[in-house]
Amino acid sequence: MQAHAKVWHLYNERFRPTQRGKVSIALGSHWIKPQSMTEKNIKECQKSLDFVLGWFAKPIFIDGDYPESMRSNLSSLLPEFSEVEKKYIKGTADFFALSFGATLSFQLLDSHMKFQQLESISLRQLLYWISSEYNNPQIFIVENSWFVSGSTKRDDAKYIYYLKKFIMETLKAIRYDGVNVFGYTVWSLLDGFEWHRGYSIRRGLFYVDFQSHDKKLMPKSSVLFYQKLIEKNGFPPLPENQPIEGFFPCGFAWGVVDNYIQVDTTPAQFLDSNVYVWDVHQTKKLIKVDGVFTTKRKRHCVDFAAIRQQISLLQEMHVTHFHFSLKWSLILPLGNLSLINHTLVHYYQCFASELLRVNITPVVALWQPMAENQELPASLAKYGAWENPETVQAFVEYAKFCFTSLGDHIKFWITMNEPSVKNLTYTSGHNLLKAHAKAWHLYDKEFRRTQKGKISIALQADWVEPACPFSRNDQEVADRILEFDIGWLAEPIFGNGDYPQVMRAWLHRRNSVDLYNFHLPYFSEDEKKLIQGSFDFFALSHYTTTLVGWEKEDALKYDHYLEVQMINDITWLHSPSRAAVVPWGLRKLLKWVKSKYGDVPIYVMANGIDDDQNMVHDKLRVYYIQNYINEALKAYTLDNVNLQGYFVYSFNDKTAPKYGLYSYVANQYDPKPSMKHYREIVDNNGFPGPESPELLCPEEIASCPECHFFRTRKSLLAFIAFIFVAFIVTIFFITYYSKRVERRYK
Repeated sequence: MQAHAKVWHLYNERFRPTQRGKVSIALGSHWIKPQSMTEKNIKECQKSLDFVLGWFAKPIFIDGDYPESMRSNLSSLLPEFSEVEKKYIKGTADFFALSFGATLSFQLLDSHMKFQQLESISLRQLLYWISSEYNNPQIFIVENSWFVSGSTKRDDAKYIYYLKKFIMETLKAIRYDGVNVFGYTVWSLLDGFEWHRGYSIRRGLFYVDFQSHDKKLMPKSSVLFYQKLIEKNGFPPLPENQPIEGFFPCGFAWGVVDNYIQVDTTPAQFLDSNVYVWDVHQTKKLIKVDGVFTTKRKRHCVDFAAIRQQISLLQEMHVTHFHFSLKWSLILPLGNLSLINHTLVHYYQCFASELLRVNITPVVALWQPMAENQELPASLAKYGAWENPETVQAFVEYAKFCFTSLGDHIKFWITMNEPSVKNLTYTSGHNLLKAHAKAWHLYDKEFRRTQKGKISIALQADWVEPACPFSRNDQEVADRILEFDIGWLAEPIFGNGDYPQVMRAWLHRRNSVDLYNFHLPYFSEDEKKLIQGSFDFFALSHYTTTLVGWEKEDALKYDHYLEVQMINDITWLHSPSRAAVVPWGLRKLLKWVKSKYGDVPIYVMANGIDDDQNMVHDKLRVYYIQNYINEALKAYTLDNVNLQGYFVYSFNDKTAPKYGLYSYVANQYDPKPSMKHYREIVDNNGFPGPESPELLCPEEIASCPECHFFRTRKSLLAFIAFIFVAFIVTIFFITYYSKRVERRYK
């Protein structure tokens, strides 16, 4: 420290007047946060920074002496400065030169220097602490970086996203915290020998081939990223990410999702045929009178109290559609028509009719896979589930029963809702597609003409983006994953009737070079014709976006089967469950569906995010809904995507904890701010601006569930009308001739 001070004074006295430069000392530091917000832990964090950074920073930038925490802990081990030395050292820096991440940070700090607290990579907090602790000095970040595996070559996506994070945090420290940062230097230009880590990691912007004779240099993707960042001098807002104003089309389906509605078939007291006497004198209870009964009455929908409560909540949201799934395993417990749960079917009938009564369209899925038995009847799950071809015919029989029993009330069907490709074998997917197609054709031939509904399949479709936007290899990986995740089930239905060629080519390659034997079944020509075109619309569920790359970096997030590395952009907003909030991913997905499958009507059947259940205001979900719906509007207005509807996930916390628009505590539903925000968007049918022309939609005729009875019995009505007219005419003639006879006798 004394050597540094002497050099600074030398420059200051002999060279500064002519050279007019600056001199400082570069100090490396980490950042530390308390394990818990207690006074003791906070003091321990301060001590950690004092021992690492303050050791040199306090004498130079404050008073010429070591931090008090060091003096009290080290006592005689720490040398003493004379008063002359203190004055000589104090102020010997023209700026604060900071090294963060190159040496001390990221688990390289001696464990004793952490004082049992938690190391962190928050550069912004460190910059703010330096500014507060050392009288707001000018700060120059002279070294800052992350690292990648030594085996990573040129597509260093992990390095890019950490670099992006650090530079963003620096910008936030300048913009929001008033920290005086005037320069930034990335570490380092070239890959090199990383001290005790040797060649096991790389930090360079340029790749060095250490095995080659001439140590060939090649620019990495991070070079292009850093170059463009310098050109833009930061992160200017991109025009395509700015919100727009406008409206969705008239008749747009605004909905909400509940995977499985709350089913409570407890009989109402009015169905009890027993007679009771109220014992007002002793027990104060009702006492059943043995042997005395009243006439039993027929069940009515009003007997289900749970339905009224759910309907009233949906009315409060102002939605036009409500999406839920039936429980195949409960409707047909044995997997066939030998045992039918008529009470549950009646409940579903009542629920659907009550929805129609308040002008909410029920959107109903026949099957949605869940953890236990995939929500299949136990007998089907026991004998192979979708691996067994007999499940296909069982599903068709179940679908026919549902169309017959519920089709008078339900006009918007989903065959399968979000079948998870991650949990499907190729044989299961094969049978599932055939089951869907057969159910679609069944409805098309036997029910569509009378019920006038529509039917399709709903696929989960998260967007996949190349981790390195400049890498052709990463783009190929992203395209491949989209085909395996979405195209696997979509291409046979919405495309050419067969699986994507990318899948077949990839599996053929894997099976030829590895021990794998993944057989993707083939469809017969008749099966292709059966499956192709078995849709009325494209229904998709979308929640987040994933980054993928081809360079193997993290073994825990590497898929050897598909040769893909999952990457995380740590600058993205994330939910408590670590789901990334990436609104523009929805727009890209919708454009991809249109470009691949044409101008098909599209419904976003589920879109939502988890949030902290303990928070009163679900600000994250409000932000999520606002921005995802705005991206959907861009797809509709700017990209001409045939978007017909949007459904938010989920209805309430009781059936989907942490995802609901209604909280559920102690049998009480309360609307969250996100519900009210969504309702406002629904009421506006989009995002009107101050100069937006008013959208005039024709008034819709209120639906009438009882009217279906009359519409489907026109012959009977005509006969009744004839009898009624004949009766009136007969009465008229009887009255007329009776009066004539009376006058004649008078």
